[in-house]
Amino acid sequence: MGLIHHDHNHDQHNHVHGDDTRFLPDDVREELKKIFTAIPHDVPVYLFGEKGGQTEYHLQLARELITEFAEVSDKIKFTEYDLKHKNAKKWGVRRSPTLVFAPELYRIHYLGVPLGEEGRTLVETLLMIGLRNSRFNETVKKVMQRIESPRNIRVFVTPSCPYCPQQAVNAVRAAIERPDLISVEIVDTSFNEDLAELYHAQSVPQTFANDILIGQGAQPAELFAASLEAMEEQRIFIPESDAELVDADVVIIGGGPAGLTAAIYTARSGLIAVVVEQGALGGQVATTPVVENYPGLAHIGGKNLVEIMVDHALQYVNIFPQEKVIEIKPGPERIEITTSLRRFTARAVLLATGASYRRLGAPGEKRLAGRGVSYCSTCDGPLFVGKRVAIVGGGDSAVTEALHLHHLGVNVTLIHRRDTLRAQDRLTKDLFDKGIPVLWNTEIKAIRGKEKVGELVLYNNQTKETSTMAADGVFVSIGYDPEVELAKALGVDLTPGGYIKHDGRHRTNVRGVYCAGDVEGGYKQIVTAAGAGAAAAMNIFEDLTHPYWKENQEAAG
Repeated sequence: MGLIHHDHNHDQHNHVHGDDTRFLPDDVREELKKIFTAIPHDVPVYLFGEKGGQTEYHLQLARELITEFAEVSDKIKFTEYDLKHKNAKKWGVRRSPTLVFAPELYRIHYLGVPLGEEGRTLVETLLMIGLRNSRFNETVKKVMQRIESPRNIRVFVTPSCPYCPQQAVNAVRAAIERPDLISVEIVDTSFNEDLAELYHAQSVPQTFANDILIGQGAQPAELFAASLEAMEEQRIFIPESDAELVDADVVIIGGGPAGLTAAIYTARSGLIAVVVEQGALGGQVATTPVVENYPGLAHIGGKNLVEIMVDHALQYVNIFPQEKVIEIKPGPERIEITTSLRRFTARAVLLATGASYRRLGAPGEKRLAGRGVSYCSTCDGPLFVGKRVAIVGGGDSAVTEALHLHHLGVNVTLIHRRDTLRAQDRLTKDLFDKGIPVLWNTEIKAIRGKEKVGELVLYNNQTKETSTMAADGVFVSIGYDPEVELAKALGVDLTPGGYIKHDGRHRTNVRGVYCAGDVEGGYKQIVTAAGAGAAAAMNIFEDLTHPYWKENQEAAG
């Protein structure tokens, strides 16, 4: 949730001098009061800043924010110091504003002001310090205890990134679990652009330990701990002990619109269903700036729509986020699913694994990913305000992202390999009305830059001419590739286009295995994915109550 609201365009003078603007809405304030009544220990919070300087306004924002939290709970003890105070040197504070949490116990600093999505990081930090508990599971704690040398963690975040709080909270948990060896700086790039430049952190979240990159993007706690131990990014985590066993009628793999809708319909039919999602719930929708074509909601942010869907699904099913499915073994009666954390058994499996961003395949793209090459304007757009970037693509997503970046104050050029756009007329008109330039019949042949994107090599497929374009970043929005690795491992048939093949009732050729959503192909729309999830759920219910394979066997006999 975007817990803490603040309009960055709000008049600074009015806010600093005390109008009625407050960060915490009344309903959030009441909920936080209930949450913080459970904490037994005081939570000292120190604000360091430089008065009268360029950061005066930011310092005031931080002061008002923490003051509101201190009003919510008397356990939160707020003290403000000048940046020249002796404790600044004692605790290693060098920037304004900086928040320091319980420095006599832990080494946790927040550089900036935790607004927007980062409100979740602030709440989790206060709560864990008040509980004196990292809330890591036992598996993660075992990994953390194996760390034998100091780790200075630095996580780069932005207030608009829905994935950042997960990674920031991982870092805070680590500092609480191992205060003897681990220190944390959460760096809000909105307030510390120079640090982001120094580390070439042009995609968030990015995580460094002892100045070594150990994570790009949000990680499950298990993979974060493993990466921190190994001092390099880890992609697979296998628990050392036997995982917990969960029995269900249906295991739904994928927490996007198709999977969440299927969960609701499956559970409402009387079946026990669970959802397993390895990434962020909501899939591509979570990073869509604005959704304008979902029935009943004329205009809604993508992450807000996801929150509504997840909240609805949680009324019916258990959701297991940040769990990667490692193996699926069909059996005569039950299917066994092994994830990074536990085992499931089910009578049916629904593959709603969606699709991932398609890559350009141009030289330099992989090397400069996160250093100017991005696939999410919602997450990384604020890092390029005032800079020049290219958007690659010609569909709805590409034009929507171009408009989003333009609104943020980014100098955008759209690059499309054809001479017409595939986007809806309304989006195309808006693009032209805003004066966003388009390079037609143009392809990116290479992305250049030593440590970050600096130049694009362009090829005009009509004139056959090659040219270069100076750019600070490139956002790739050229479609998606279906996530079919699990399907292929199961022996599920695919279409010539690489999508999962089904019989029209969402059944695959492997008995008990179904599919729904973008992984099936067709229109890449939220409403069609949700519809496919509902249809698949109802077909699964019919098949489990009246198995078609038994009826076929009886007819054949």
